[in-house]
Amino acid sequence: MPRYTPYPHAAHQACLTLALAAALTATLTACTAADAAQDTASTPAGRPGVTAAQETRLAALAQQVVGAGAPGVLVRVDNGHGQATAIARQASWARADHTLTVRDEFRMGSNTKTMVATVVLQLVADHRLQLTDPVEKWLPGLIPNGSAITLRMLLNHTSGLYNIIPDDADVLKTFTGQDARQWTPEELIAAGVRHAPLFPPGTKYSYSNTGYIALGLVAEKATGHTLSDLVQERIAKPLHLKSTYLVNGSERTRSPRLAHGYEPDPAHLAPVLWPGIPAGTAFVGPARPAGYVDATGINENTEWASGSMVSSAQDWARFDTALLSGKLLPSAQLKEMKTTVAEESGNPNRYGLGLEKKVTPCGAVWGHDGQAPGFSSWDYTDGTGRRTVSVHVPTIFGIAAAKPAAATEALVNAAVCTMLDKPIPTTATSAPTGS
Repeated sequence: MPRYTPYPHAAHQACLTLALAAALTATLTACTAADAAQDTASTPAGRPGVTAAQETRLAALAQQVVGAGAPGVLVRVDNGHGQATAIARQASWARADHTLTVRDEFRMGSNTKTMVATVVLQLVADHRLQLTDPVEKWLPGLIPNGSAITLRMLLNHTSGLYNIIPDDADVLKTFTGQDARQWTPEELIAAGVRHAPLFPPGTKYSYSNTGYIALGLVAEKATGHTLSDLVQERIAKPLHLKSTYLVNGSERTRSPRLAHGYEPDPAHLAPVLWPGIPAGTAFVGPARPAGYVDATGINENTEWASGSMVSSAQDWARFDTALLSGKLLPSAQLKEMKTTVAEESGNPNRYGLGLEKKVTPCGAVWGHDGQAPGFSSWDYTDGTGRRTVSVHVPTIFGIAAAKPAAATEALVNAAVCTMLDKPIPTTATSAPTGS
């Protein structure tokens, strides 16, 4: 596909990037080695950490998600007191494509924003960017009124930019596989700004994938490196994340560890579409049993910096731990990242700089959630990064109906409560909303 060509870079920029990677590697080698030794695909009951009773409860709730109609689910919980517990459950029909395991790679959707925001804030710490920089400084002429939109506004969704996914009809067609168009980041931004802004910059909150596409371009222009290389050099390599990479526009050779993702076929999809998605929207892919299509082959080029990361539950937990414990950002930038704004009216969650403060029945946690064609994920940690939780389901709309949505909500809440060493409330009403 036509790929965005990064700006030429100077030798001193490359040296700074590699120096940071080396410093992070030296700092993090010991903790990542210990984490790798702790995490296993199947851990015995009765060990320190998650109790046998808690694990049994999580396994039962995971099976309920599959029983309600989801193609599969995996859950990983580390309460900071021993080995993580990880559970995978899968519908029997889906095993013909791929046997789901707790170490599988998943498309992380909007969880990508946390990693991209981390790169941007590292560049702020390096004095290459400032949060007060207007986007016009870095992307001249690309975004109308760009002199009034700062990088901070892009990071915390207060820019007012129209959200291209799922709101732009042309982008949505590619997102669902109906159109094979290969979008460049500049074209995605153009698709967003052809719509009127939602409000004056900095006056309200409205989630915008368009803003994160712009941030990806800013990071590339400020460094002269591709965003995928920045993620690898600044985060994945220092943390030894073996299953984490940003899809580079056109799909790279699919890893055998990438789980298959599914969406309801047109007949089953229509009743569960979100409000505002046009009638006739359908995901493209080979037909599968239980009213699904295999959406794994859909290209992620519409998401890029807003949602095209691939990772695993173990890798993402390691990233969350490093981020919240202060190993990836200086204290000043981590404080900025955790400075939040109110989300939509009635939503108790608050949004920082690529990081959400999520309200759950057992207390507030930090992290993000994400959706990509065929994949949903909820990944959180406590305020210190010591405890982590991941719930990954290989579908978006396959859990949109009332029964699977309730089962998924129960599992996410139970997993978070288990992570925090708190009893699971009998009535857990905080739904795992998507981005």
